[in-house]
Amino acid sequence: MTSPRDPEGRRRALLAATVEVVAEVGVARTTHRAIAARAGVPLGATTYYFPTLHDLIAAALEQAGEAWDADLERWQSQLRAVQQSIEDDEEPATRLPVVLTHLVLEYLADQPRARLECELYLAAGHTPELRPLATRWLVGLRDILTGISDKTTGYALATVVDGVFLQATVTGEAPEPDRLRAAFERLWARG
Repeated sequence: MTSPRDPEGRRRALLAATVEVVAEVGVARTTHRAIAARAGVPLGATTYYFPTLHDLIAAALEQAGEAWDADLERWQSQLRAVQQSIEDDEEPATRLPVVLTHLVLEYLADQPRARLECELYLAAGHTPELRPLATRWLVGLRDILTGISDKTTGYALATVVDGVFLQATVTGEAPEPDRLRAAFERLWARG
């Protein structure tokens, strides 16, 4: 249980608990009681820090979206740095797949977070309030990958990355690095 003398800690705990509960049961079935229990705070704390359940859910989803945005910015920065450093005689199909593989595997190394974010992503299929969050990732990833390749290749790469995330969530295991890199290399080589 978080300390009542740590209001920021309680607020963070409520936001983290909200994301977890929403991922598990969807927005429509999320309650103050479930969030408070998950956060380990008294039920009244939910309305003390957030006047309504909608305010709490909106703040939690915005925080999750900001984390995804930060990941996407980091991915874009690393991939563009590699793209800019590629010399004229070196094909992007050799270095970019290595970096993309590293980024995907690094993301999957935090299995609880990857699973939670995948749950949120999938929950968007039946919870309209989550669609803007899922779209942030989907479109953001696609934009990054089409920005360093052609549109068809970027779309294919983004689709593979999403598929890898789903498979890793189901199996609990990341793909073999060499196979993942080889898949990315083939897509880039055909682009």
